[in-house]
Amino acid sequence: MKEEKRNITAIGMISGGLDSVLAARLILDQGIEVIGLHIITPFSSSAVSDGGKENICQKQAVEQGFEYHPLYLGEEYVNLVKNPNWGYGSCMNPCIDCHIFFLKKARELMAEAGAAFVFTGEVLEQRPMSQKRPTLRMVEKRSGLDGYLLRPLSALRLEPAIPEKLGLVDRNRLLGIAGRGRKQQMALAGKLGITIYETPAGGCLLTDPAFSARLKDLFDHGDSDIDSIQMLKKGRHFRLGPHAKLVVGRNESDNRILAHLAVDTDILLEAEGGGSPLSILRGAPTDDEIRLAAAITRRYSSSRKNPRAAVRVRRGSAAKFEKIVPEWVDLEDFENLRIG
Repeated sequence: MKEEKRNITAIGMISGGLDSVLAARLILDQGIEVIGLHIITPFSSSAVSDGGKENICQKQAVEQGFEYHPLYLGEEYVNLVKNPNWGYGSCMNPCIDCHIFFLKKARELMAEAGAAFVFTGEVLEQRPMSQKRPTLRMVEKRSGLDGYLLRPLSALRLEPAIPEKLGLVDRNRLLGIAGRGRKQQMALAGKLGITIYETPAGGCLLTDPAFSARLKDLFDHGDSDIDSIQMLKKGRHFRLGPHAKLVVGRNESDNRILAHLAVDTDILLEAEGGGSPLSILRGAPTDDEIRLAAAITRRYSSSRKNPRAAVRVRRGSAAKFEKIVPEWVDLEDFENLRIG
């Protein structure tokens, strides 16, 4: 029997968190090969270029001995977030739609790889919106994985899946965890020597109130390109008018990333005198909005106490910049324009 199981492959949804890597370990320990599907969206908390969650999942794959398979989602997923069938959670998180969408991608990989089933690290009753028993069952059916979706951490509290019924997976070696507590998972991780995992807070920015406010503002003004979404993760954001959005860097790291995300139609602003944020003004701003953007940029620079300090303004890909000496503004003068 053990020899046969070495030829069985399963697709595991790997998030970088503790639950998913524990689920993978429970399957691996039964002699089943695992392909860890890590879905990366524009709303991941860390950019892939920063090492983020992709790096954690890769390390988990090496530590536990499974294949790492990243899948990058773009416009198709953004459209889902804009128009979810099942609505949002407390922020801009369409958790039920996301689960169905991700599991459909897992089902596609399952067919492509000739895998026997899909498994996740979901725990019954852990999340109020997406991990109730009826919701888990509904998601399983709508993803096209009816009977072929295994949840190893809560399996003993759920109906046996087809791989259990066929004897591909020993149900007695699965768990019956439920609820929001993590003591059992932490204890099991210690016992199994699992040390690489993300904190329980997770990494989906769609559950973050500040990010969600920025995203809603972006959608409300007709924008949903990946570049603008990535920019939501950095800096301070201000809506100066119906067609003008300002992003002000907080530090050197923000400045570098914002410079990388800038496009030819953007207006870039920096206060003279050093110690200035890089600000990006996007859209079709009026002259008054450009001057306000310059005033806000100077307010966050080391020249904020100098009302005569100029701000360099470069329009798009222009080689030269112009100088503006904006009017003085206090923080309270533009805080009502701030988003998130």
